[in-house]
Amino acid sequence: MSQQAVYDRRLLLHGAKRNSVLELWEVERYGTESYSDPDYVSIYGLPPRDWYAKGIRLLGRTAVECTRDELADAIGRDIAAVAMKPRPVASLVIDPFAGSGNTLYWILRHLPEARGVGCELDAMVFRLTARNLETLRLPVEVVNSDYLAVVSREAASTEELIVAFIAPPWGEALKDSGLDLRGTQPPITEAVAILQRTFGGKRLLCAIQVHEVIDPGSLAELKPRFDWSALRMYDLNLPGQNHGVFLGTKGWVPN
Repeated sequence: MSQQAVYDRRLLLHGAKRNSVLELWEVERYGTESYSDPDYVSIYGLPPRDWYAKGIRLLGRTAVECTRDELADAIGRDIAAVAMKPRPVASLVIDPFAGSGNTLYWILRHLPEARGVGCELDAMVFRLTARNLETLRLPVEVVNSDYLAVVSREAASTEELIVAFIAPPWGEALKDSGLDLRGTQPPITEAVAILQRTFGGKRLLCAIQVHEVIDPGSLAELKPRFDWSALRMYDLNLPGQNHGVFLGTKGWVPN
């Protein structure tokens, strides 16, 4: 099965429920049918049965596209390992495409002295996420705003290390050649260019969620934008279903 077919299968499992709130059995069935694990969509440190019992709710598309705990935890650890070199510093974490806010939650767990803000432009997703975070009393801020406004505001007022977790919807970007970083919605390459331009002169760490196979042309276009970069992959699923993170710095080099 091609990478695109794997991704399409995930999306189509709940195609009719894409913009509807899922019942617990639907969340667990998605995990079972896609990954042989009813607890696959674990978020905020809780398996589905526990977060659902506490009143947490997800749209179908959020359940499919969110970064679950195991992956978000691994990404957060690798971000922190770079951000704290050569020593811990004050940091601002921005998630331009926050969705459930779960990755931001885990990044902040690994950078306990950092402050963070997530941006979610979609009103339906934002309302559920804001309610979920409030229900669990999690110290994560998510705003119903385009990330450009937040980035512009923060660029004018902070001297902190900027950590940007970049994971826009993949859409049709996952092809047989791998994940095309130029084909996400919006293009990852475009988001990186905006962040680097807006935070010009400040220290920036970009963490970009990627697939285990990346379109080589798009990766070759991305790497020269950074002063330092590294690629981490996580062997958490079956081959063809794994994700990773591309880490890149601008304005500084970790040592």
